[in-house]
Amino acid sequence: MNSIHFITSEIVDFNILNEIIVSNKKLKLSEEVIKNINNCRSYLDEKIKRDKSPIYGINTGFGSLCNVKIDNNNLQLLQENLVMSHACGTGSEVPKEIVKLMLFLKIQSLSYGHSGVQLITVERLIDFYNNDILPIVYTQGSLGASGDLAPLAHLSLPLIGKGEVYYKNERITGEELLKELNWNKIELKSKEGLALLNGTQFMSAYGVHLILKALKLSYYADLIGTLSLEAFDGRNSPFNPLIHKVRPHKGQIKTAQRINQFLLDSELIQQHKEHVQDPYSFRCMPQVHGASKDAIEYCQKVFLTEINSVTDNPNIFIEEDEIISGGNFHGQPLAFAFDFLGIAMAELGSISERRTFQLVSGLRGLPPFLVKNPGLNSGFMIPQYTAASIVSQNKQLATPSSVDSIVSSNGQEDHVSMGANGATKAYQIVNNIETILAIELLNASQALHFRLPSKTSNFLESFLKIYRNEVPFIENDTVLNLEINKTIAFLQNLSIEFTEL
Repeated sequence: MNSIHFITSEIVDFNILNEIIVSNKKLKLSEEVIKNINNCRSYLDEKIKRDKSPIYGINTGFGSLCNVKIDNNNLQLLQENLVMSHACGTGSEVPKEIVKLMLFLKIQSLSYGHSGVQLITVERLIDFYNNDILPIVYTQGSLGASGDLAPLAHLSLPLIGKGEVYYKNERITGEELLKELNWNKIELKSKEGLALLNGTQFMSAYGVHLILKALKLSYYADLIGTLSLEAFDGRNSPFNPLIHKVRPHKGQIKTAQRINQFLLDSELIQQHKEHVQDPYSFRCMPQVHGASKDAIEYCQKVFLTEINSVTDNPNIFIEEDEIISGGNFHGQPLAFAFDFLGIAMAELGSISERRTFQLVSGLRGLPPFLVKNPGLNSGFMIPQYTAASIVSQNKQLATPSSVDSIVSSNGQEDHVSMGANGATKAYQIVNNIETILAIELLNASQALHFRLPSKTSNFLESFLKIYRNEVPFIENDTVLNLEINKTIAFLQNLSIEFTEL
């Protein structure tokens, strides 16, 4: 397998992104991209020499200072000042895997030749990526409007020997990094600081990370939900294709098909059922899980467009001899997508917790709280409490961020998307779903033990066998948070072919 991904003008889709991440590929610029970057920089240099009129962000101040003309002798200082002054991030650190995605997406956006950066600047960002030099970026500070200014400033500080990075598992300053690698700092030219700071790569990196994880968790929701269905002695009639043919939502059809595949050759599903219906949390999995699938697909399309776009400002168009100031940095499309994604994922957790509740309720021949000696043992009583608590938190986190806006930059930037807040909230929601599904899996595995000697399908039995090597049947009360954490780790470490998702 090729260990290098070439940056080109071709569309980068989620399959490619997943492969780059999973295979830990190195990046390299294609000849096409090198030409694009050099041509754009040369055009900008010549434009500044022959045209003395003010051009926003190139020889003017920024934001509400856009009418302040800057002397050509101070253009480099202007760009460095921009990067330093905008590095105002606070809060917790952005996870390293998302910082690495920020680097990739910033490189991709700058590669199209509409940003005016130097080739050496992009090459240094590639050096960061390829050598796991990860700038320390903070989660709070972006309004998701003039680009992700504060986070991207922190991402860019090490280019000029400022800020901090993780390198070889150590936290060092940007100045120490340059000394250790015998690098010179990047001498930022006109517009470069703005090109680095304008853009949506903080939001987009969160979006890519969350879409890849959401697809995996959506698969797990179907898989674990099917295990719970079997443990609850549920019926398979709600997954009959005829039902979904007359209400053909794409996600609904896909969910029903997947559950039917999971149930192939199951003994349990074929057994006679005394009950004629199951609760909604089992019966309506295609409709509920499917709606979340459709929402994830919509969000995936939004982020796919964004990561293949130029999102800094102004944009340079060589053939048209135009430098145009606009608003491609505004995060409104992403803000909506994060809110939608958060709501869709929260619902997967909500219905999962309901299945867990049904399993511990002492119904359909299962012992109360899934333990042999209830009373002496509390069994699986409290994991459901934990799931319920997290579901409630998700409801609070799923309140939209995109409906809010606060005026900034002295009124020049008078409508902002708050998409960055939506990104960090969605991140919490998605991680919470992982825990809720882990709790359902813990319960479903325990409940299925009480269905022996009848078994579920060969596929599900093989899955359970692997899982029970990590978390066996629990005879008597034990410290269950250890089992929950082992289950979370089990789900995280499972590898699923991207085409299956």
